[in-house]
Amino acid sequence: MPMARRRVPAPEGEMALRAALAAAETGSKADRATTATAVRYALEELAERAPGNSVEVRVPPFGVTQCVAGPRHTRGTPPNVIETDAATWLALVSGQRSWAEAVGAGKVAASGLRADLSEWLPLFRAGQ
Repeated sequence: MPMARRRVPAPEGEMALRAALAAAETGSKADRATTATAVRYALEELAERAPGNSVEVRVPPFGVTQCVAGPRHTRGTPPNVIETDAATWLALVSGQRSWAEAVGAGKVAASGLRADLSEWLPLFRAGQ
């Protein structure tokens, strides 16, 4: 399976991710551009680690990716959709919040049989 095409260079994405997580730890928010870069970088990393097209992950308004091997959809709304906000996504990918905790708290909307990313999360560990 082909690798996901990277649009955010790894050094830039890692720097944005660290900055966004550091801001969250202090109770503040990173600026919009930093948050957007961090979210997009993490979405690209997920697509690379879990290649496929059976699940669509949405983090509005910053990005979307398709991932996870399985049946491919070609038209309309995908059968497996995950949607969350940027702060929750960054907490999930960094291991600051578990998948089960985020879903249980209503911070993640997940529909479809394959709409579970717990196998691939976290993508990064805080301080990495």
